[in-house]
Amino acid sequence: MSNISKSSFRLFFIIAFALIFLITGCASKLDPITGEKEIINPNVKEKARSAADKGGGIMGMIGDNKDRSAVDFGTANILWRATIKTLDFLPIATSDYSGGIIGFDWYNENLNSDEQIKIVVKFLSNELRSDSINIVSHKKTCKSQNCVIVELGKNFSNEIKDKIITTARILKIEETKKNTK
Repeated sequence: MSNISKSSFRLFFIIAFALIFLITGCASKLDPITGEKEIINPNVKEKARSAADKGGGIMGMIGDNKDRSAVDFGTANILWRATIKTLDFLPIATSDYSGGIIGFDWYNENLNSDEQIKIVVKFLSNELRSDSINIVSHKKTCKSQNCVIVELGKNFSNEIKDKIITTARILKIEETKKNTK
């Protein structure tokens, strides 16, 4: 064998080994909610049956009259419950469960403060992901009768979002443990 064919054979062997390693390594993944290892079933027919039973896939949507563009906020919406639990100290000014929005009223920690905050949580999806909710927060500062309202920075809103997502994950883990018993 020449040097070129030996190096080509070695390269082919390394690539083939790497591909086999990658393919077998993809048979499991970590659950983003619980962090536990999730085994993926390699049987295509069983995966298809499971998806059809859950109402997924093309065949699962035939004859389904649900509007797929609207967000379905049922009573089991974990993000809604986590938001209420996380921000339970804030008074709710308005909420639209079907529209997916909670507007909290102006709030300050003590009566003598001239600063107040207001938070609005918009639900973009009912999936437990950080991009499923949008937080808009404002701060009102009043000096005598003059009040100035400014939008708070993304850091404050992201901090609130992180707390809501963390609470939702905890609720989801507790719910999963309760359902598996």
